[in-house]
Amino acid sequence: MRLAVIPARGGSKRIPRKNIKLFHGKPMIAYAITAALSSKAFDKVIVSTDDDEIARVAEVYGAEVPFMRPPELADDHTPTVPVIAHAISACQNMGWDAKEVCCIYPGVPFISTGDLSAAYEQLLLTGAQYVFPVTGFPSPIQRALRRLLDGTVQPFQPEHAATRTQDLEPCYFDVGQFYWGRKQAWLDGLNIHMNGSTLVIPEWRVVDIDNPEDWERAELVYSALFARGLV
Repeated sequence: MRLAVIPARGGSKRIPRKNIKLFHGKPMIAYAITAALSSKAFDKVIVSTDDDEIARVAEVYGAEVPFMRPPELADDHTPTVPVIAHAISACQNMGWDAKEVCCIYPGVPFISTGDLSAAYEQLLLTGAQYVFPVTGFPSPIQRALRRLLDGTVQPFQPEHAATRTQDLEPCYFDVGQFYWGRKQAWLDGLNIHMNGSTLVIPEWRVVDIDNPEDWERAELVYSALFARGLV
């Protein structure tokens, strides 16, 4: 059995009610649910939440909410892995024995069903415990600058101050969309980045929405891509 778990707590601080706030006309969480269902990669798509309103919206868009997340796993500091492990255990208690489990974050309007499927195939073909998408930094991190109090700057890596950018090793970051993992990896609490394989996706499909300005910019980008049939 393949299980998608969308962790969506109700206590968002920087963007209140972020997970069900309308983004381009739909609740934000709807994009994650729709992608999971459309991918045909999952036997069950569930939402783990502590919030009744989020649960109702999730069910409207086709996800199941078979349990409510306990308060101790719904605060600002709870990491992802224990939340998914709790969901796996709760599902096991209901007789749903998932072998592969994908955590899909709720704020991912640019998520691709093709990426979900490709990452799953990569999980099966490799010995990795997890597979997750990454993309390249837009500028070489080796040329990053530290800004001092007087406005001047210093290079973080002085040895690369004169290195041509094309000669520097490409660097990547976790885009924070989803994590495919083996059931036991989640239950054992294995670190995702230390035990994962990566799928490289293009930068234009990556957006990090942490504050109202990010939200506004993301909607503008989404609208432009939507008009061209790219999302």
